[in-house]
Amino acid sequence: MPPLLPTINASLNLLAGIFLFFGWRAIKAKKPDIHRKFMVMALVASTLFLISYITYHMLIHGVTHYQGTTFWRGIYFFILLTHTPLAAIIVPFSLMAVRHALRGDFTKHVQITRWLFPVWGYVSVTGVLIYLMLYIFS
Repeated sequence: MPPLLPTINASLNLLAGIFLFFGWRAIKAKKPDIHRKFMVMALVASTLFLISYITYHMLIHGVTHYQGTTFWRGIYFFILLTHTPLAAIIVPFSLMAVRHALRGDFTKHVQITRWLFPVWGYVSVTGVLIYLMLYIFS
């Protein structure tokens, strides 16, 4: 059975991705109030993920080692090596996007979120894939 916090982390990543998708759909449908609510939920899910992830790896578990086969190990490390730097990048850029939105500067908000949305979505999906590869399929 997988450890509890990694399962919670994967669930929070999945929720963030779902909220992002519905937030994107809402803004495309010109429903900014619904968009705002989904984006706040995505930020909350991602913040809770980050707190849980840091707690698990710094205080409880330490470094995780992949135990799968050689073929899957290569795929795992490719995903991990793309996921990790992109995950670090989305933190300051999501904060900037929120700042611009709160100030009503939607031109700058859209300039950031045009590329932030797919990157954040990728990080959410690959976070779940990493979890599955570590705890379910290895």
